[in-house]
Amino acid sequence: MGEGQYRLPEEVHERVNELDNAVVAAVEKDDEDAFHASFEEMLDVIRAEGEHLGDEVLETSDVIVPPADTSMAEAAADFSGDGLIPD
Repeated sequence: MGEGQYRLPEEVHERVNELDNAVVAAVEKDDEDAFHASFEEMLDVIRAEGEHLGDEVLETSDVIVPPADTSMAEAAADFSGDGLIPD
């Protein structure tokens, strides 16, 4: 995301995974509007529900989310198959 690290509560993981799957589906269908809608919603959920870790905190990340300004073409490599979060 280019915004540092976030720690997500367990109850948010399923919602983020659903949005990840929606982004994958949009990329596979070459649907740029659906891509942007799903990707932006995923980022919003992470920002709203996640705990932003300070720059002084460095933990191992389970998932690295692309920056908010990622284009659909750039995201095609990350959001394919199982997406960022394997099912």
